[in-house]
Amino acid sequence: MLLAFPNQPLKALFLTYRTFYLLCCLPIWVTANLLPKWRPRRSWSLSRTLIVKTLRFIIESVLYTSIPALPSQDVYASEAHITGFVPIEATPELITGEILEMARINRVKAERTCGFWYGPRGPDSKPGQSASEGEKVVYFIPGGAYVMGTAHPSNSFAVKCITGFLEHFPPDVRVLALEYRRSTAAPLQISNPYPAALIDAIAGYRYLVEDIGFEPQNIIIAGDSAGGNIALSLALYSCYARLPGLPQAGGLLLLSPAADWTISTDPTSSIERNSRSDFLQPFFTTGYTKSAVLGYLPDETAATSIWLGPGSLHLKSPPGAFAQLPPTCIVAGEAEILLDGIRTLRDRIQCDAGNDRVVYIETPDAPHNFLSLGWYEPERTMVLREIGRWAHQILSP
Repeated sequence: MLLAFPNQPLKALFLTYRTFYLLCCLPIWVTANLLPKWRPRRSWSLSRTLIVKTLRFIIESVLYTSIPALPSQDVYASEAHITGFVPIEATPELITGEILEMARINRVKAERTCGFWYGPRGPDSKPGQSASEGEKVVYFIPGGAYVMGTAHPSNSFAVKCITGFLEHFPPDVRVLALEYRRSTAAPLQISNPYPAALIDAIAGYRYLVEDIGFEPQNIIIAGDSAGGNIALSLALYSCYARLPGLPQAGGLLLLSPAADWTISTDPTSSIERNSRSDFLQPFFTTGYTKSAVLGYLPDETAATSIWLGPGSLHLKSPPGAFAQLPPTCIVAGEAEILLDGIRTLRDRIQCDAGNDRVVYIETPDAPHNFLSLGWYEPERTMVLREIGRWAHQILSP
């Protein structure tokens, strides 16, 4: 049962049980996947197979117990010199149109948020120094299915992506990782449903342009998984709203973006055919993420809204909806359950903006968001190099 054991001592007892259960499962998994032809993908090593299965098991365990809450900004501020923490002011004046209406329905307001700087610092070693002329920056929105995760350096998955950017992107590039509000749903109290995360992302983008002084053409908006959905929404919102504080960025990087929240029972769909080769299933099969994101919005919004389901087959959007996006790079794993939605999103952007505006990288046999998995080598580094070449091209003077 979802979040059935949130409190001690039941939580500790349940996690102890799950730990022993995992230890019992491991020898069975080893035996069942001993030969390459028995594994989810023939190219996978036994260790790669076991890690993917264990990740899925851990996500299930978290959703049975409790999702860790984010620390307060006061706690973050106390270690800012180490973590790169910076506060980001709310921007209610930049919320308009359909997003404002969705916020009204879901009782969401613009609030002060924060982010974490990675990369070079100024002479005083403080994070968030003003941009120098021509300086490049990646505005990174980390994933977590809208319900978990953090931009804090304690998140090894986000840090793996960020260190990849710092290593392979233009020299001296900085990264601002956004700490946006996470959503909750029943059996917990409904909080921070959509568009809370997008509203926070809008505030972070304004901070980069107006407070720090980055020129928009020197900014790449990036996101992985649910963060990829938010990054795309931010780029679309910048196109539609046409507000002075939200000029269009120089590029858009989407890593395994969550582009479709619907669950298909078609055996040929990626959520079925890749069910053994990915670890995201618990977020979808429990329905918790979808409920948390929707809040009080109608259920069909997840499939028909361009903000939540840009890769859904049931999307209702006007012709040319993606035409004004900046140069876009999309990365996907061929073995991930979100693949169908990602491919559909790719096709729509190519149709509206042109093939020359989209670089699409699909890695055979790779699971979801493999750039955040430090052990997924050499594919991870190979793709980071390819993304780095794209970044150099679009950010060159």
